[in-house]
Amino acid sequence: MDFKFAHNSITVLDLERSIAFYREALGLREVSRRKSQDGQATLVSLSDGQSDVKLELVAHEDRLNPYDLGENETHIAFTTEHFEEARELHQQMDCICYENPKKNLYFINDPDGYWLEILPCC
Repeated sequence: MDFKFAHNSITVLDLERSIAFYREALGLREVSRRKSQDGQATLVSLSDGQSDVKLELVAHEDRLNPYDLGENETHIAFTTEHFEEARELHQQMDCICYENPKKNLYFINDPDGYWLEILPCC
């Protein structure tokens, strides 16, 4: 049996705010939007336009409070050929939450508190 990544899914409180963040911070674009089978959630797939893997944002219609991310030990990693430019953008957006210059990486927080690792591509 062979398996292939399809998408990563995270739950978000404010769908439009999250879409705007991922567009500005990482250049991701909405490629699909649908309602869940029970009609209680909206699912939006974002793409980097280069890979097959999508980021799925799920917003539950009746959710009013932020999600408890626990110790938030999971993250999604992104690479870029323009590492320093990306870091400058993320500094301007004030979303860098952790940096490790020795390892040449940093993390940003999305609007719901998810950590996104930023790495140089090559």
